[in-house]
Amino acid sequence: MATADKSASPRAVPMPKDAIAMLRADHRKVSALFDDFEAARSTAKKKMLVAQICEELTVHTALEEEVFYPAVKAALRDKELVPEATVEHASVKDLIAQVKDVEPDGEMYDAKVKVMSEFVKHHVKEEQNEMFPKAQKTRLDMVALRDEMLARKQALLAQAST
Repeated sequence: MATADKSASPRAVPMPKDAIAMLRADHRKVSALFDDFEAARSTAKKKMLVAQICEELTVHTALEEEVFYPAVKAALRDKELVPEATVEHASVKDLIAQVKDVEPDGEMYDAKVKVMSEFVKHHVKEEQNEMFPKAQKTRLDMVALRDEMLARKQALLAQAST
C-alpha cells in the first residue's frame, strides 16, 4: 500500500486517505496562498502568488468537475449542490482569466484577487459543510475516487509544465 504521493514534488507529501481528504488539502493550500497574497507588498511576490493560485484552482476545479462532481451527482441523484458548485467554478474561472499572466497593476488587480478569494471561501464552506458530508454517506468508493483524481492531477500538472 502506497503511503506517499509519488509525484515529482521535491518533498514527500503524505497520501490523502481519500478523495475528500485530497480536496480538503487543496482547499487549505489555496487558502494559505490567498493569505500570503494579502500580506504581499511587492508586485513580483503578488504575481508569483497569483500564478500559483491560478494553477492550483485550475487543476482543482478540473478534478472536481471531471471526476468528483459526476460521481457525487450520480450517487446523490443531486440536482442542486453540483450544479451550484459548477456555476461557482465558472465565476472563479472568469476571475482567473482576468488576473492570470497579467501584471499586478494596483487596486483593480488586488480587488479581483480579493473577490476570487471570497468566492473560493464561500465555495469551500458549502462543499465542506454540505456536499462532503452527504457524499461520505453514500456508497462511493472515496479511495478509488482519490486514485482517479491523483492520476488526473498528475496529467494536468504535466500539461501545465509543458
